[in-house]
Amino acid sequence: MNGRVLLIIGGGIAAYKSLELIRLLKRRGIAVTPLLTSAGERFVTPMSAAALAGEKVHDDLFSLTDEVEMGHIELSRAADLVVVAPATADLMARAAAGLASDLATTVLLATDKPVLMAPAMNVRMWEHPATRRNMERLKADGVRFVGPEEGDMACGEHGMGRMAEPQALLEAILDMLPGGDGEGPTLPEGPLSGATVLVTAGPTHEPLDAVRYIANRSSGRQGYALAEAARDMGARVVLVSGPTSLPVPEGIEVVPVETAREMLRAVREELPVDIAVFSAAVADWRVENAATGKMKKERGAPRLELVPNPDILATVAGMEEGRPTVVAGFAAETDDVIGNARRKLDAKGADIIVANDVSPEGGVFGGTENAVHLVTPEGVESWPRMDKRQVAERLMRRLARMWRDAKAAKGGGEADS
Repeated sequence: MNGRVLLIIGGGIAAYKSLELIRLLKRRGIAVTPLLTSAGERFVTPMSAAALAGEKVHDDLFSLTDEVEMGHIELSRAADLVVVAPATADLMARAAAGLASDLATTVLLATDKPVLMAPAMNVRMWEHPATRRNMERLKADGVRFVGPEEGDMACGEHGMGRMAEPQALLEAILDMLPGGDGEGPTLPEGPLSGATVLVTAGPTHEPLDAVRYIANRSSGRQGYALAEAARDMGARVVLVSGPTSLPVPEGIEVVPVETAREMLRAVREELPVDIAVFSAAVADWRVENAATGKMKKERGAPRLELVPNPDILATVAGMEEGRPTVVAGFAAETDDVIGNARRKLDAKGADIIVANDVSPEGGVFGGTENAVHLVTPEGVESWPRMDKRQVAERLMRRLARMWRDAKAAKGGGEADS
């Protein structure tokens, strides 16, 4: 793959991740021009960035060598994409205000190319109303964002503000570079623009009687995060949700359901879609003889007859007509996670299975983090434990590429995204 990235490295402890990002980009054949702010040079050296990039590092707005040829204009136009990582609170504020007080902000003001920012800062700075205003201003100006993530910080606090990991940044960059895995800079709406994405989330409740039910332990957080990530990437999103306590996401059509049969019916009514992600924790069985009223314990333990619920993933993946271009399923396992996921991939007919360990010690159900394994016919890719929002973003980018590749393979050329 070809392409050139202008990488602006801001001043923060997360700057060390930019060196790994350079390595990943170079491995993909993408040229990197490093630009270090004066604060960035406190955390990584120009020599380190230059050695990894194989190119000169730019850091001086008033360089006689560069500026005799209006170097800041050349830098702002020569790359296919401008990436700011880390994007500190100060850098975001100055960019949002349209300032040009150093080489980095001058380049950002002069560029006519897409800009991707990876915020990194203390949680209180990230949550401050000024930072939120600056981010919204930059988004309105067409700047795209990846991250931040939730986790422990160098300052000793915990919360949102960690810079996205280099692999997540790489995937976001691929989505924005022309002629590669992504849609290129001429389509700023997002890698899923023009697509309809269906996501199932949460548990299903299978009634025993009028007040009791069978259910799985699921908060719905991962599914809701997936729906929000797809929305942010430009898709029309339908979220078929079992009972959860989560707020309804803005800009997403939510179809509430209770039981597995209701969920399957709702899914069928929403077809056709381009991508279907089945992350709901659907109860495998239901009570065939559920009582219409409340069963009284004085009458003794009831005799319950369990019957299988419909297999929503297998039903949709096996459709001959109207099957989504990409079908993704989740495998929640407590042992032999990858082995069970492989068997599920074969049995269900899905294109990809996202497997995770939901044993009690894993803390996945109800928690904010997840550790997943992507199982496809080509093999297994294991991701480190990370915030569910980051899992959602990375996964939706992967599904977006699968969707585009499948469209191209069918002779449809590049997707409309």
